[in-house]
Amino acid sequence: MIAGDKYIEKVKEFFSFLTEEFAFKVFEVKIRGNFFYDLQFIYNDLIVSISYENIEDYFQVILFKTENGVMPDYDDKSKTLHLNYLLTSLLPMINRVEMLENNEYFAKFVVKSVFERKVIKAAKELRLCLKHYDELK
Repeated sequence: MIAGDKYIEKVKEFFSFLTEEFAFKVFEVKIRGNFFYDLQFIYNDLIVSISYENIEDYFQVILFKTENGVMPDYDDKSKTLHLNYLLTSLLPMINRVEMLENNEYFAKFVVKSVFERKVIKAAKELRLCLKHYDELK
């Protein structure tokens, strides 16, 4: 189990590339007791939701394509993109050099737990995907 404030701190740290490279801004922070945490970043019509269900140990990253500022229905597969879908779709476009450079970028972070390994893995994957997001069909 991880405390909500520690979760937000780690997500902001590992996903700092969202604000530094891709011009996202923190949009919403949700901490519901000690069981659910969600940090959302926004850029234009795209919201990145990085959430964690503490009790279930369920971590997920989802990109929502908004329409006129309205979040899509969670079941709308064309506007609700899970990180694993993005990675599968965009992996053929990512070359070995990009992967090595991405690993170098993340080498600066100190990972101290299994949970942090899970979060940084997702951050690495999302950074690679966002570099090719416009190529998604």
